[in-house]
Amino acid sequence: MTLHQDEVAIDETVVRSLLRAQCPQWADLPLSPAGAGTDNTMYRLGDDLLLRLPRTVDKARSLRTEQEWLPRLAPLLGCSVPRPVHAGTPIAAYPIPWAVYRWIDGHEPTPDTVRDWAAFGGDLATFVRELHGVDLMGATRADGLSWYRGGPLQAWDDPASTYFDDCRADDTLDVATLERLWRTALALPEPSGPHVWLHGDLRPTNILVQDGKLHAVIDFGALSVGFPDAEHAPVWDLPPQARRAYWDALSLDEATWTRARAWAIAVGVSGVSYYRHTYPAFVAECRARLQAILADAATR
Repeated sequence: MTLHQDEVAIDETVVRSLLRAQCPQWADLPLSPAGAGTDNTMYRLGDDLLLRLPRTVDKARSLRTEQEWLPRLAPLLGCSVPRPVHAGTPIAAYPIPWAVYRWIDGHEPTPDTVRDWAAFGGDLATFVRELHGVDLMGATRADGLSWYRGGPLQAWDDPASTYFDDCRADDTLDVATLERLWRTALALPEPSGPHVWLHGDLRPTNILVQDGKLHAVIDFGALSVGFPDAEHAPVWDLPPQARRAYWDALSLDEATWTRARAWAIAVGVSGVSYYRHTYPAFVAECRARLQAILADAATR
């Protein structure tokens, strides 16, 4: 499945070539696909390792960020996070940096894997509170830790307008209401609090549960420093009881919630627009998020 024009092809033959060239001690371990996202393709290697291979050259920057900062952040967080064990370098068959991590067992949060959604929402809030409370250790957005979701909403108004226009033909979405909610957030003052560490993409696919409870947070490819509002946006991917427990646990004010909702809308309409013809599962995820926002707004 190709998602981007400048995407580099990756398959098991290429992965074996990388391993033989740079990690011969692992070259003969069992290898199996372990999923693919918008930025990376993953393979499980043996029982204990995971390979992440960026789809494009520009996506590789996130691996370097993880390798630099995750070892410093991990001891300060209460749940498991990825542990980098090898920083791979480009070869002719795959001219992009790649990485190997320790495998983390777990399942995506779904009605079949989560026992108590309110407790799950509270546990996710605890992780966010911990991450946002970690000292920046001198890091700033100027240190390669700048991502658009950690900046002001206003800077994203022009591209968001294009995405709204692209989505107007989608008869499953009330785009007029979504755009009104977006404009409501734009009218608010910009956040005034300090910058914090941001995971940047706390979608359910980046969270693992064990025994019905939050166990690990993975894929820190969007790790950045910035305003916290956008961090809360993915809670619209969760059931209402998890969303409410999350809000209550963090004592979020109405302005923060409104800006978080706007970020959720922006990411949702951009996903529907950009991946409409290439990644139907992700488009369905974005539509479900936008429908949850509309349903939530209708009851407030």
